[in-house]
Amino acid sequence: MTRLTDVLVPPNGEGTRATVLRWCKAVGDAVVKDEPLVELETDKVTVEIPAPADGILIEVLKQANAEVNPEDVLARLSLAGESTSTGESTPTGESTATGESTAARETAASTLVDISAVAPAVSDARGARKQLSPSVRRLLKEHSIAAGDIEGTGRDGRITSQDVTRHAAAPARAPAHLPTSPSGSTRVPHTAIRRRVAEHMARSLMEAPHVTTLFEADLTRVLAHRARHAAAYETRGARLTLTAYFASACVQALRTHREVNATFHADALELHEDVNIGVGTALGNKGLIVPVIHRAQGLNLFGMAQRLGELVEAARAGRLSPEDVRGGTFTISNHGVGGSLLAAPIIINQPQVAILGVGCVERRVCAVEVDGAEAIGVRSMCYITLTIDHRALDAFQANAFLGSVVTTLEQWPPEEP
Repeated sequence: MTRLTDVLVPPNGEGTRATVLRWCKAVGDAVVKDEPLVELETDKVTVEIPAPADGILIEVLKQANAEVNPEDVLARLSLAGESTSTGESTPTGESTATGESTAARETAASTLVDISAVAPAVSDARGARKQLSPSVRRLLKEHSIAAGDIEGTGRDGRITSQDVTRHAAAPARAPAHLPTSPSGSTRVPHTAIRRRVAEHMARSLMEAPHVTTLFEADLTRVLAHRARHAAAYETRGARLTLTAYFASACVQALRTHREVNATFHADALELHEDVNIGVGTALGNKGLIVPVIHRAQGLNLFGMAQRLGELVEAARAGRLSPEDVRGGTFTISNHGVGGSLLAAPIIINQPQVAILGVGCVERRVCAVEVDGAEAIGVRSMCYITLTIDHRALDAFQANAFLGSVVTTLEQWPPEEP
């Protein structure tokens, strides 16, 4: 007899939808327990779903680009060692017919699956579909190349590793698989991340009335502190960025102004004990992701810088886990790293109630106090904004919180590391 097992979308406490990115195995392939079977892309991370058991992939139920929900069935496996041959006796002494095992093999051989779901594919002039070798699939993934863009030189037009390598080294050109209008423009399909970000941002603006308050912060003391300690932090394994200072200052303010570290509900404001700070991280043209520094209230400046560096590196390498992007209670957008002076409003990361925006640091001529008298000086200044959900917070609370953040930064250090 043949036993089947389902491959499921993992349960997710936040109910995040996902998109099938690609299948690592084709129907009929043997699979080994825990080896990658399919990749799913959520609005935040790419997740590999491993095979739950040894067996044969006999059916794919969700093709590439299909949207799936937690606990949806993705595919079915025929478990290894469960089929019996003709005339083999069962423990009860009864003979098993060949029907079930034969049917399973026929199902595996005949199930029609769009080849784009299980591996990149090309179609020749006769419309035949050609499977690609694991090494070719790996090279296509490494170089972010669609198989349809490559003319295969192997037997029957099959794509070889050399074809992929040669194509990757060729001058860049518009992807052949994207439709081009008569005017020369090209339509680039949205990634799953881009679609989810678009949905999330539009929903946030529709649900929450956004209000932004703006302060100016003098970071001269922060920069002096960073200059004194950056090298020592580096030797201990942490890159000391300005974002680490902003996150640390926010932790202090959030512990005092707990209503900002909160979630809005129709009947109540939920105040969180842990301060879980999300940090917006750009992924180039792919979109934006917000890894979360969990329980940030327990970290000193070094710990903050170290954890921040780990998360940003993982984000840009595509190695974030689902846990790394869950549970944020407050978000920082350091848009100043790209040269921006001011951005408002910055869209709130629902269901949070506020988001901090930080502009780039500039040397500006300012009025300063020297020995009790006013003088003209040059200081390192930046604009800091707080955008709030006006359903949850008012201007008084927003200004009190942002004033606390600015005071901490301007009087740095609150304590030496």
